[in-house]
Amino acid sequence: MEIKDTARPLDGAGVSAFLRSLPVRPLLLGLGEARHFVGELGEVRNEIFRHLVEHEGYRSFAIESDCLMGLVVDDYITTGVGTLDDVMERGFSHGFGASPANRELVRWMRAYNEEHDEKLRFFGFDGPLEYWAASPRQALTALHTLLDGPLTGAVVTGETLDTLLGPDDRWSNEATAMDPSQSIGRSADARRLRLIADDLAALLETQAPQLSAEDRERAELYARTATGLLRYHYWMADASPARWTRLSALRDAMMAANLRAVAEHGPALVFSSNLHLQRNKSLMPFGDRQLEWWSAGAITATHLGDRYAFLASAFGTAGDDTPPPDTVEGILSTLPWDRCLVDARRLAEAVTKPAPRVSRDFAYFPLDPAQLGMIDGVVFLKRVVTPA
Repeated sequence: MEIKDTARPLDGAGVSAFLRSLPVRPLLLGLGEARHFVGELGEVRNEIFRHLVEHEGYRSFAIESDCLMGLVVDDYITTGVGTLDDVMERGFSHGFGASPANRELVRWMRAYNEEHDEKLRFFGFDGPLEYWAASPRQALTALHTLLDGPLTGAVVTGETLDTLLGPDDRWSNEATAMDPSQSIGRSADARRLRLIADDLAALLETQAPQLSAEDRERAELYARTATGLLRYHYWMADASPARWTRLSALRDAMMAANLRAVAEHGPALVFSSNLHLQRNKSLMPFGDRQLEWWSAGAITATHLGDRYAFLASAFGTAGDDTPPPDTVEGILSTLPWDRCLVDARRLAEAVTKPAPRVSRDFAYFPLDPAQLGMIDGVVFLKRVVTPA
């Protein structure tokens, strides 16, 4: 088999042909980023999503961004509340609101919803996390409000909840990223809040029948986020060598829980780092150690099976970084198309012992030749311009 036989030009017809090649129609189609903030990949993603909406019945989009901030974007595209400038500022974490491709995506989704009765939905599926974590205030107080009633007051009053939470900046202290002693995650207040969050989540289960579908969806998001954040804060205070491995795993577990909720609105396109969407364990250098944890994609695939599909992305020449010819990216660079869609499993059969790529760009994660069989396809861009 020749390398050219494993690929096709990246266009709408190719995307539809790829979907038909899968064992079943996926509820979630993951499109991975080999590197954040690559404009060309964002443009390709938008083209793929538009095709999926217009020809394949997709109605949801999810991105690696704060799940609570994502509600701002979803409200805007479904109801038109707010302005595009405000939504891009308040609706994304990790600096993703500054991305021109993300702005164009939100603009297009709003325009689509203005003309169609069946609305598109937008989801952030990351936790409210950077290397540190946000206060659980928004999630806990919103959940408490939605469950307002005598049973809720028996768990905790609003006044007590506010007192236990205290100032938000004691939770979102960036110094906790490197200094666990500055975390309040194992304080008496935080421990009590973990029990309260658990009780409120259990109360939600008992009260779910009386909630509207919209309120139930929001309450379930708030419950997942509150319990996940408090668990994350608890381990932020851990001083053991396993701290960052544990935190990385907890973050991806939060992502996976949100993705399972997104799947209920499927089919959906999911956009995130390859490391988060791949089916195998994620490996990442961290100082003098290497972190290893199960990715959100691996956890999601455990639950959804073939209803989860994964397209990794990979780049040939990125800025001034050119792949050696014996790497997967070097081999794919010989294809005649600037953008193509590759059948990863057929590629694994066609290439003979490719070398792993070592990139000078620390933010780029090359394809692992040993894991090609765990990928459904590869979106390959022959040349990209990377940020400074």
